[in-house]
Amino acid sequence: MGAGGRMSISPSELHQKQQHDPLRRVPALKPPFTLGQLKKAIPPHCFNRSIPRSFSYVAYDLTIVLTFYYLATNYISLLPFPLNYLAWTLYWVCQGCVLTGVWVIAHECGHHAFSDYQWLDDTVGLILHSSLLVPYFSWKYSHRRHHSNTGSLERDEVFVPKPKSEMPWFSKYLNNPPGRFLSLFITLTLGWPLYLTFNVSGRKYERFACHYDPYGPIYNDRERLQIFISDVGVFAVTYVLYRLVVSYGISWVIQVYGVPLLIVNGFLVLITYLQHTHPSLPHYDSSEWDWLRGALATVDRDYGVLNKVFHHITDTHVAHHLFSTMPHYHAMEATKAIKPILGEYYQFDGTPIYKATWREARECIYVEPDEGSKEKGVFWYKNKF
Repeated sequence: MGAGGRMSISPSELHQKQQHDPLRRVPALKPPFTLGQLKKAIPPHCFNRSIPRSFSYVAYDLTIVLTFYYLATNYISLLPFPLNYLAWTLYWVCQGCVLTGVWVIAHECGHHAFSDYQWLDDTVGLILHSSLLVPYFSWKYSHRRHHSNTGSLERDEVFVPKPKSEMPWFSKYLNNPPGRFLSLFITLTLGWPLYLTFNVSGRKYERFACHYDPYGPIYNDRERLQIFISDVGVFAVTYVLYRLVVSYGISWVIQVYGVPLLIVNGFLVLITYLQHTHPSLPHYDSSEWDWLRGALATVDRDYGVLNKVFHHITDTHVAHHLFSTMPHYHAMEATKAIKPILGEYYQFDGTPIYKATWREARECIYVEPDEGSKEKGVFWYKNKF
């Protein structure tokens, strides 16, 4: 056979495959399009926020949550061993997934994407986030700054990668399968409370930073009263949990609420980690960073059926970073509208989540500019010590 016969795919198919290679680096140069051009490509109705529609998602999620709770507390104890243990495991996973969707709706409130009324968004967000022990206003403001500084090594707020020179001495000893497993386990179980309490994996501040501290460096004077309100919300729910422990016992509270909350926290950290940690994504120092390039330094992922459960925060995250006040129920349509304009600047990775998580833990250890590159302010993930 001739040379053409030995080719397994045609040149056009090869080009298409290269374009969709999830590990192919996205361009780090200034995009040839503007935010305004992207917005014009999106149907105008995608920016409309509907109170009835937004509340319908709240009602839908909470109905499922209450149904799971009713079934678990009334029927699991009637099952014989080992079916009762299997049923509790199923309850924890399903309840944790649905509550992650509730968490996402509260996150939308923080972006003013729930309704046209800021007071309504904050009221709903405060109630929903507090019920999951999240300080609503505290996280709202730090997360807003994350959106304002995405991809910046100096000013981004969360999952800020370190240059090789700033890596702790023990990092090279964790750069192996057991070390990666341990790091992932700690990140997915303790990462969220450690971030809120000690700013672990967050932006560097000159002094101790904590999401519960109204006078901490994360917040300005205009925000401090609302940080107090966030703390009151978390303390109120904590007190309710205490009363439930007194009435029903700690094991009951852990079974019904505690384990699903751990799953919510794990999904939250995993989703955020995978949105901003990818071998193809650049980070920038102050000499190269601008808002649009930073906003594009994120990736859409495929969580299968959980995309719907999580209200598509997983597979429309690029559009969310570009237009964060857009309701989640329009994000899929908006993503389809802007993909032709984004071209190579749009990154989607359909790698199964468990594989992607392990790959990113292996490949994305620190960031450095490419050796010999003229773009000294553009940093890429590397893993060689």
